[in-house]
Amino acid sequence: MNFFEKTQERLIRYAKINTRSDVRQQTIPSTAIQLDLLRLLEEELKEIGMEEVEFNEKNAFVTATLPANTDKDVPTIGFIAHVDTADFNSENVQPQIVENYDGKDIVLNEAEGIVMKTADFPNMLPYVSQTLITTDGTTLLGADDKSGIAEIVTAMEYLINHPEIEHGKVRVAFGPDEEIGRGADHFDVDHFDAKFAYTMDGGPVGELEYESFNAAAANLTITGKNIHPGTAKGKMINAITIMNDFINHLPANEVPEETEGREGFYHIGDVEGTVDHVTLSMIIRDFDRDSFEKRKAFVEEIVNDINSKYPSQPIELELFDQYYNMADIIQNDMASVELAHAAMEALGIEPIIVPIRGGTDGSKISFMGVPTPNIFAGGENMHGRYEFVAVESMVKATEVIIEIIKRNINN
Repeated sequence: MNFFEKTQERLIRYAKINTRSDVRQQTIPSTAIQLDLLRLLEEELKEIGMEEVEFNEKNAFVTATLPANTDKDVPTIGFIAHVDTADFNSENVQPQIVENYDGKDIVLNEAEGIVMKTADFPNMLPYVSQTLITTDGTTLLGADDKSGIAEIVTAMEYLINHPEIEHGKVRVAFGPDEEIGRGADHFDVDHFDAKFAYTMDGGPVGELEYESFNAAAANLTITGKNIHPGTAKGKMINAITIMNDFINHLPANEVPEETEGREGFYHIGDVEGTVDHVTLSMIIRDFDRDSFEKRKAFVEEIVNDINSKYPSQPIELELFDQYYNMADIIQNDMASVELAHAAMEALGIEPIIVPIRGGTDGSKISFMGVPTPNIFAGGENMHGRYEFVAVESMVKATEVIIEIIKRNINN
């Protein structure tokens, strides 16, 4: 099987299907369009020969089984990826293929003057001479996480076509709404029935991640009082001014654009409003649990302080946890990480163990009882018009999946 052609074809085909999720909707999945790819995958898994292919109406996960072909006592392992894409234009995705990349700027859309420049994205340079799949500059690509899906399906197809490769039982799952932090909320770990699993949802080649943020979300609703500005003294309550007061209380340097590594942050992602009414949505992230709790308490303290200045108590705060650092679970049994580490080294890939500065279904699934570290899927500049992935990276990720399954027989 030609992994290069298979992964490239699959990613492009999947990428063209709009699967954007929507945090404002409470349905499962949050958008019906995600079902287009989920149902396609259900049929494709059957076509390549997977068994126990099922679509779960309750959680919108497609699951399937690669049966064991050995009598040895081998632990069942799983591979997971998500179908939804992030909060960026995903209508009419038109992937472009850049063969034998020459290390120069890439014109994504000549008509609109959209160029992906190496000066802005030096992470392009390691991919010289490789084949890149990019956007046309007007949408995201969706390699997060459709590259992971392509890799898993291609690996399963290869193993089905090569029964001489001895392996244990393998479970796969493709689900919705990871980008809005809800995809794994109803994941059925008992039905999945794996000792441990991997999300194929990381970035560049070699990434192996078992540490994630502790994560919370905060939604503020600010109620003002709009009075004609000419007669507003002593009467107007400007919700926008109150919002600014809240923002100014947050540490200016503890934001995503000023932090890295294991540094936590506050991130305001959406604001809408008028003098009379403002809504603000933000996320809170930290790797250390104690620091995480202090960050949440600090937000509550700011809200209480501002409310104390007004008889009307103008700010209503909704604060809730989203997921926790999966290292708290995985570090108690590192077998899954050690297996992936050994598989990468066997393939000549240097494992890059870094903390995930983002979310992953693996965080929630780990706390449900299935340790689930994250492995690279190859994507770069994800969630926007400058997203790209090298086909060579997808090939290596596919090979890692197969090597993990092969090595699990003797693990």
